[in-house]
Amino acid sequence: MSMKLIWKKGRGKLGILTPLIGTWHTLADTPQGAVLCTRSFQKVLNGSYIELTAIWHLGENGYEERAFFGCDAARTIRFWSFTSDGKQSSGEQTDTIDIHPEALGFIAQMPAGIARQIYWPDETQGFHWAVESQTKKGWKRFVEHHYISDTQPITSPEDAPLHS
Repeated sequence: MSMKLIWKKGRGKLGILTPLIGTWHTLADTPQGAVLCTRSFQKVLNGSYIELTAIWHLGENGYEERAFFGCDAARTIRFWSFTSDGKQSSGEQTDTIDIHPEALGFIAQMPAGIARQIYWPDETQGFHWAVESQTKKGWKRFVEHHYISDTQPITSPEDAPLHS
């Protein structure tokens, strides 16, 4: 039995990122309290890259990430990430079919070990995003959010799909 495709991919090597173009938000529970996160994806540099701006609001504190998705000289799809706490990381596309048939994933060597981030469509609206660390037993998820379009306001925790 084949699953109906949910995400419509675009043309070209970066077309796999087309379903993410736009602005999305979530309200998620964390050990530090509720966090509102907005992720905006847009084509930049004549469509050669997709830029992500992620802004996290946690009480009085904020955190920002800028990332670029594009192809390196070998035509491998990669990301380069820079955060407001001065950290940076980079990685490349990886297979994440274990999560969802249409999942899009990236793997990176981080100071604490190997990590991957995954995007996959929600069956009703928006998409899921998760970050996992590699362990001897497989992947351990430590964050998952369900993002919905910013055209659908989140005015209270009851309006948002909550994930930790």
